[in-house]
Parts: sequence; C-alpha cells; structure tokens
Amino acid sequence: MRQAQSAPDRQGPSRYWGVRFRQSAILLVMTRVDVVYRKYDGSLHWHFPAQRLGEDAHGIWVGLPAGTRAQRGYEPPELWPDAAAMLFPRNAWWTASFNAAPHRTQIYCDITTVPQWNGDEVTMVDLDLDVVLRRTGALYVDDEDEFTEHQTRYGYSDDVIASAQSSCDWPFEQVQSGQEPFTTGYKSWLDLMTGEPTTGAGS
Repeated sequence: MRQAQSAPDRQGPSRYWGVRFRQSAILLVMTRVDVVYRKYDGSLHWHFPAQRLGEDAHGIWVGLPAGTRAQRGYEPPELWPDAAAMLFPRNAWWTASFNAAPHRTQIYCDITTVPQWNGDEVTMVDLDLDVVLRRTGALYVDDEDEFTEHQTRYGYSDDVIASAQSSCDWPFEQVQSGQEPFTTGYKSWLDLMTGEPTTGAGS
C-alpha cells in the first residue's frame, strides 16, 4: 500500500464527513465506508475509513481526503497525506487507488479477491501482486516475490493463484494502453476529494 507519515493516536472520523469545493464553496455530505483488506488466512491487513462517492459502469467509487488515518493490521496508525479516489469493481479480482499529486504513485492496483460489500463495509483478500504507475510514467508489477512466498505460507489454492495472475494482466494492459478507467475516468471522482481539476501524469 502507499507510504505515509506516522500519525498520533486520536479518535477516528465521525460517521459523516464534509468535502468543501473551493470553486463553489458548496458543502457535500457523504456516507462513511470502512475499507478492510485481509490476508488469505483472515488476518487483518490494511483498513481505513473512506467516503462513498457514487458508482458508474466501472464499479463503486470511494474517496479518501488528505490526512486519512489508516492502519496495517494492528501496527501504529498512519496519516496518508494526499487525497485519493478508490475503485471497487463489481466482479473483478482487483481494487484501484488513484492518488492526488504530489504523491509519487499516480495509480496503484491491488490484486485481491472480488470486493464484498456488507452495508457500509467493503472487504477483500489481498493477494500480494500490485500494478503500479508512478507519476514519472514508470509502470510495473510489484511484490511478485511476496506472491510466490505466500503461496506456500498461506496455502493459496490453484484457482486463487491462477485468478490472481490473470487478474494482474488486465489492469496492467489497460494502464499501459491508456484505457478507462485508468486515463480520465477517475479524475472527476478524485476532483471531489481535492476540490480542483485533476491533471495528468506530470501534475
């Protein structure tokens, strides 16, 4: 997941948050969503609050304001300094984060099991592989060694291994070839969190 600054311990966000648009000074109230990633054995991985933004043909979108408080398992919490929009597809083995500048990673796709919604909580199993697009334009698959190691450690089934590998190819190819939702489709959702238009890789 994204690198971030350590955060002091404090109370989490309230059930509803407001996002203020700088251009129009309109206050929009959004419903809180709890995002929970787990490992294959059920242990807690990254988890953090977000704001449900809406949905489109690509899936359900949530937003993370700058300063979102996140934890990996039971490690000390962190503050993520940059705003982001996240996409949870309805029937695909990945999730995607689209980060506002100046974060060095523009797009980060986690290969996971299909996201499952239970009310205002979305959960999925992290399967190690990540598709990463840096703001410099560099694109690569990360944590392939961890994926190999965890096949033995967690006992991934053959179906899970095959699904994770094939699912990694799709977002990589979509990002590489400039296909949606990885080109412009995410920008209007990210704008809701930054209050200003999102520019491209050079921003």
